[in-house]
Amino acid sequence: MAEWVSAGQPGARVLVAHDTRLLGERLACEAASVLAAAGLRVGRARGPVPTPALAHAVRRRRAAAGLVFTASHNPPEYQGLKLVTRTGAAAPPEVTREIETRARAWLGREPPRAVAKGAVEILEAYRADLLGRLDVRVLRGSGLQVIHDALHGAGAGVLDAVLGRAGVSVRVRRGEPDPGFGGESPDPEGPRLTPLAAELRQGRGLRLGVATDGDGDRFAVVDAGGRILDASEALALLLDHLIRTGRVEKGVVLASPVGSLPELVAEWHGLRVERVPVGFKHLARAVEAGRLDAAGDESGGFAFGGFGLDKDGILSAALFAELSATLGAPLGRRLSELTRKLGPHAWGRRAVPTSPAARERLLALEASPPQRVGRAAVRSVDAGDGLRLTLGDGFLHWRASGTEPLIRIYAEADSQPVLETRLRAGERLLGGGWRRVGASR
Repeated sequence: MAEWVSAGQPGARVLVAHDTRLLGERLACEAASVLAAAGLRVGRARGPVPTPALAHAVRRRRAAAGLVFTASHNPPEYQGLKLVTRTGAAAPPEVTREIETRARAWLGREPPRAVAKGAVEILEAYRADLLGRLDVRVLRGSGLQVIHDALHGAGAGVLDAVLGRAGVSVRVRRGEPDPGFGGESPDPEGPRLTPLAAELRQGRGLRLGVATDGDGDRFAVVDAGGRILDASEALALLLDHLIRTGRVEKGVVLASPVGSLPELVAEWHGLRVERVPVGFKHLARAVEAGRLDAAGDESGGFAFGGFGLDKDGILSAALFAELSATLGAPLGRRLSELTRKLGPHAWGRRAVPTSPAARERLLALEASPPQRVGRAAVRSVDAGDGLRLTLGDGFLHWRASGTEPLIRIYAEADSQPVLETRLRAGERLLGGGWRRVGASR
């Protein structure tokens, strides 16, 4: 990375950060030392910070790049790094390939080191700018109660501080930093959200549950009645709110496995919709190009071009608080209104461990796709991003994960029972013989 930055802008400013994972602080210090030795002006974030805050700081401080040590929502034993370009978006493939090529030349060699300057504060500016994007008047008078499950990640102390300044009552669950994340992946989905859902069901008044992942770039939402919204429902509600309040005016780019409800919402409002392969770098490019101003993916990632190009779970959760305060009622009421207008849509996903047999079966399905899935005929086949079968009332989509040894299965149908049947069909078509990972959401 030092060579790549220096080649384009010698002596440039770069920012380095880490989340709450094991060895994050040590790795950030080592990276800062190497970058300083290359003659770059290094600013190392003070303490664990969410990835969106680092991306925000890169843009705000006009840094050439940012580096954050995180493995996001992945299991505690994972560790990784993410490169953010000067735009505040994740580095595109051509940049990461160049850096990987340069890194290979250093294998077996000890890079030079120098003393990097002291830590810099980036969270306060992020909190202030985020608060400035919210309708504080609506929030302050709403009586809204928010429960934030931080899953022991870097989002604790950030979202609650912003909403607290807006006059919202916030209680944080699992807010203590823990490199082990309580013994499970800091991924806000399925059984991990069961305690949050139970607590919401026991409450009274206007209330909302939100969760953020290990580095705060993904989110999940739980309604007052304890219902966990799936990713497509959450995106549809968020888009509808931002369009109605005039903050999304051009359109939205969606990852290929996302359900159809967000697309229908955007089209209903007369806005443009594009679909791209999985990977937020693809979505960010569409927003950066200026033809769209929002982006959403299948796993709780959302970006609002007016604030940043990369996914931001903290921003998303704060906007859901604003939406709840605006409605003055449970989210389910607005979701019911949308489905009455646009039709019922049930969406979900599952994941199974990758195995040689499962990989071979997926290749066989791509080579010879089935003509029917249950009672539904296959209308079209797309192998551009995994394998997607479009059906009369939805779809079935398989895709190998790019970060974990998993094959993910996505499906949509016109009812929950049909969805569950379709997801099971997706598992059977991979051949079985494995243990399911996670649950549909």
